[in-house]
Amino acid sequence: MRKFIFIFFTVSAFIGLQSCAPEEDNYINLDDPDQLSQALSQQLENLYGTTSILLLPNSRDYESIPSDPKNPLTDSKVLLGQLLFHETAMGINPVREQGMQTYSCASCHHAKAGFQSGTKQGIGEGGSGFGFFGEGRVPDNLYLSTELDVQPIRTPTVLNTAFQEVMLWNGQFGATGVNEGTEASWEPGTPKESNTLGFQGVETQAIAGLGVHRLRCDPQMIENMPAYKALFDEAFSDSDPSERYSDLNAAKAIAAYERTVLSNEAPFQEWLKGDRDAMNKEQIEGAILFFGKAECYQCHSGPSLSSMSFHALGMNDFVTGDIIGLVDENTKKGRGGFTNKASDMYAFKTPTLYNLKGLNFLGHGGSFSSVKDILHYKNDGIPENKEVPISDLSPNFYPLGLTDTEVKALTAFVEDALFDPNLERYVPDALPSGLCFPVADPLSSEQLDCN
Repeated sequence: MRKFIFIFFTVSAFIGLQSCAPEEDNYINLDDPDQLSQALSQQLENLYGTTSILLLPNSRDYESIPSDPKNPLTDSKVLLGQLLFHETAMGINPVREQGMQTYSCASCHHAKAGFQSGTKQGIGEGGSGFGFFGEGRVPDNLYLSTELDVQPIRTPTVLNTAFQEVMLWNGQFGATGVNEGTEASWEPGTPKESNTLGFQGVETQAIAGLGVHRLRCDPQMIENMPAYKALFDEAFSDSDPSERYSDLNAAKAIAAYERTVLSNEAPFQEWLKGDRDAMNKEQIEGAILFFGKAECYQCHSGPSLSSMSFHALGMNDFVTGDIIGLVDENTKKGRGGFTNKASDMYAFKTPTLYNLKGLNFLGHGGSFSSVKDILHYKNDGIPENKEVPISDLSPNFYPLGLTDTEVKALTAFVEDALFDPNLERYVPDALPSGLCFPVADPLSSEQLDCN
């Protein structure tokens, strides 16, 4: 039997597919992907005026990629940043000698895991092993837990961060946009002091991150590697040579590279570019739900399907006893732990939804094992974290009334249609240092076959 669906003209159904055609023309054959694509296209145009508002730019289209005016994008700067981001030779400030040059930015933000970590807690210095996509990284038993470089919250992705004006789950990095007026929280002697340099979030995080994660740009290293020296000279030709090979310039290059790491080859992106065969029927149905009945678009908006909004959804934090170290109270409070505003308590930044498939730890506390788990959680609208007062929960957190079939379609859209399968294009073939990457401890080097 042929299946049909009537298109209602309300937000709770399929938005605005209005027509002056006879009533029978308002029926869409669910077995016809072309008709579904047409319905989705009309829905997006009714929402945004144009489907192009959701397009991610080409990674070389620097004019279209959001950037910091204090750090314009150039080919030489992006290439330098790509190498430094993966360069384990920058790991020269370890707490233990055996950690020397065994870690990099990419240790916790690597392409194989969607530029997140393949484990619940990313481990920089003090980690051992890698596995296939980072899932095999564990603490080196020679390190005390207090010596490990780990975070008390899930590693956020670098993917699509060009569309994030402030960074981290609590948005503490970045001197502009929503962080204007938060100067009292830029505590001297802490990483947040980096905000005083006046950069946007991506740059500020890169600047602060070098120190936090025991990385350093050693001028002697640059002098010993002609490839790096030439790239620094080209990327920062307006910088005095005595200051050119610095942590600040290294961080600016890393940030420039990060802004070009975009999931612009995901099926949904290809569909937006005009390839109506890029998504299958179920994925299109899921997209119609995403931008309609499920109301995901209210928080997940723009090309990266993220936003600069912070929401308390009552998700669990890392659970003590199941992690390395402890979770401090400020981390648990999310945005409120940074701003100290009552309205920000337990609220966390809306993340991008691209490239979540295959990750086993989702949510800021890694309490969900799949996209489907999170969608069921959001659909049920019942908080799991008993420490979060009901009064602090976001008004966007409520039962959605989706059926299991609808959750399945929505999962197909988020998991598969938003999955860019070729993130390895952002990874260098080799490093000027010749070292292994993204990690270079003995076990990882063996597993990565780069001894």
